[in-house]
Amino acid sequence: MTPPLLRRVRTTTDSRFGKKPEDRTIEDLLKNGIVVIDKPMGPTSHQLAAWVRDMLGVEKTGHGGTLDPRTTGVLPVGIGNSVRAMDFIHEAGKRYVGVMRLHGEVDDVSLQKAAQEFTGELFQTPPVRSAVKRVLRIRNVYVLNILERSDRDVLIDVTCQGGTYIRSLCVDIGDALGIGAHLQDLRRIEAGPFKESDAISMHTLKDAIEFHRSGDPKELRRILFPMERVFNDWKRIIAKDSAVDALCHGAPLAVPGIVELTRGIAQNDRVAIYTSKEEVIAVGRSSMTADEMIASKDGVAAKLERVFMEPGTYPRSWLSKSMK
Repeated sequence: MTPPLLRRVRTTTDSRFGKKPEDRTIEDLLKNGIVVIDKPMGPTSHQLAAWVRDMLGVEKTGHGGTLDPRTTGVLPVGIGNSVRAMDFIHEAGKRYVGVMRLHGEVDDVSLQKAAQEFTGELFQTPPVRSAVKRVLRIRNVYVLNILERSDRDVLIDVTCQGGTYIRSLCVDIGDALGIGAHLQDLRRIEAGPFKESDAISMHTLKDAIEFHRSGDPKELRRILFPMERVFNDWKRIIAKDSAVDALCHGAPLAVPGIVELTRGIAQNDRVAIYTSKEEVIAVGRSSMTADEMIASKDGVAAKLERVFMEPGTYPRSWLSKSMK
């Protein structure tokens, strides 16, 4: 859902340049799209991304948030230019359901109490089998619910910060209870803005590709998401057409180049910068508050951290006086 926007100036957008995400062709989406795979048990996340690349016949893919071989569920795979956006999926919140197996007997009250104690900021060391350096780090568990219990098997529902290790969480809960525990099964049901309902099997992807090659693109279009989906819930700034190409070259966003912006932007907030056609140009950090952007006549409103749109998508007019 798009946050409410404050209008700074009234302007029009040139229909000859750029394209609304919903108007993109299959070919466009294969350069700037995302497909969400329902990862099966067995292959690594990297292997699945490589298979998607080969099946689609594209040059580059990258996944958003590693799942180990035994874990199933939501795995966003960026295609082409969208690979640049996958880091923001890595950082985004995740939700899992899993089975924690207890190594001894414990009553329900003690189990519920332990679950509550393991919410909030936690110190974690990645498990031995993880692909990252094993150093102590802080991660936030927002919600930890016990859904069901069958003897020593406990079904848990965890919403957490990106990079949280559910395997380590289960071991730590077992240690706190004094009986030990481990993660038996795990499934990711949300990764940032992508949910289980968005995910498809590799067989479904293969069928959609074959339908497309036979002249029916409907199914492939349905399962290819525009890169903008990653930033749906971000605070945003809408830029004038005349400012877009300068941004594509990495220039900071100046106040005269702003059309609209999200209410409540604070200084140093992370923001997504869009065109008037709702195309994401770049992400960056705000240099002013929303009120300052509305009231000011000049100055730098935001500095860019990563650019997604290719230069030349909009005409070069950034040497004009208003954009300097």
